[in-house]
Amino acid sequence: MMRIQVSKRAGMSRLADTLIRIAAIVISLLLAGAVMAVMGYNPLEIFSKIVTSTTSSFTRFSETINKTILLTTLSLGIAVAFRMKFWNIGAEGQLYMGAFGAALAAFGFPDLPAPLLLTLMALFAFVFGGIWALIPALIKAKFSTSETLVTLMMNYIAFSFISYLQYGPWKDPASLGAAKIARFSDNAILPKVFGIHAGWIITLVLVVIITILMKHTKLGYQIDVLGESETTARYAGMNTIKIMFIAVLISGGLCGMAGFMQASAVEKSITDSMSGGLGFTAVITAWLAKLKPPVIVIVSFAFSMLLQSGKSLQVMGIPSSITEILQGVIIFFVLASEFFINYKISFHKTAKEAE
Repeated sequence: MMRIQVSKRAGMSRLADTLIRIAAIVISLLLAGAVMAVMGYNPLEIFSKIVTSTTSSFTRFSETINKTILLTTLSLGIAVAFRMKFWNIGAEGQLYMGAFGAALAAFGFPDLPAPLLLTLMALFAFVFGGIWALIPALIKAKFSTSETLVTLMMNYIAFSFISYLQYGPWKDPASLGAAKIARFSDNAILPKVFGIHAGWIITLVLVVIITILMKHTKLGYQIDVLGESETTARYAGMNTIKIMFIAVLISGGLCGMAGFMQASAVEKSITDSMSGGLGFTAVITAWLAKLKPPVIVIVSFAFSMLLQSGKSLQVMGIPSSITEILQGVIIFFVLASEFFINYKISFHKTAKEAE
């Protein structure tokens, strides 16, 4: 008989790591294409439609970029927490609370000059999103609770709070009975740069800042050490609670910034459906990008194309669920590649067979 042994790899070269990941994506696309063919669809036509339906015109491309901006910023926030092994699944709630903070500034100071008001909205969004993320961190530090569960539950609290505002105290009297919050004033709306709202500039700046933070600062090093081993961090004299609080505050603040950009530039108000579920999708994109900010931009753009192409596929008579199948297959193979990157499988003959 053969004995199968799974053991941790001592190390793998960057080239081998990259090749395995590329192979996983290629295999996933081939398998997804085979599934589409079995369902009676032309996979090449579908892949082509996914690309053309999101990039063939400036309007379609700008819509894809708008989604990429939101998904990238949320993924950046999640990546900061995940590098510390703080499993922040609360990006949705932090987005909504960030949008709420931005709305407070927009409605509270409507006559401020646009540069000052937008800066204030961004600051409020960062603080509100950060505090919303900090609550689970405080509970974890005090009661050793699971941050995964607490951050997840707080999503629904934030969503319900925005719904309450939309249907209650913030309901616009001029909306003719519709549950709608008033539109922001013009000076509270992000301007367009090259035809796309200025959030793309903010997002790229955030990517650079987080890259520098994680790679070239003491805090970034401490976050990585704490993520590898809390015992090692304590032995090195690090204040693990303080590091966790700062990292989680940054994580939630970034998600709050995503809420500010979505509310200001896209919704021009706040609604209880403004996230489109991207707070959960961001967990996937952050993980697939291995929590690396520059790669997050690429992965977020690819996923935005998949998400945005759903309606175009329906026009062709193809169910939009095809894109969900494609996402699922890609995720499965990329996660499987993680196993082969980190572990190796060995086959050994048993002692009896060896004789």
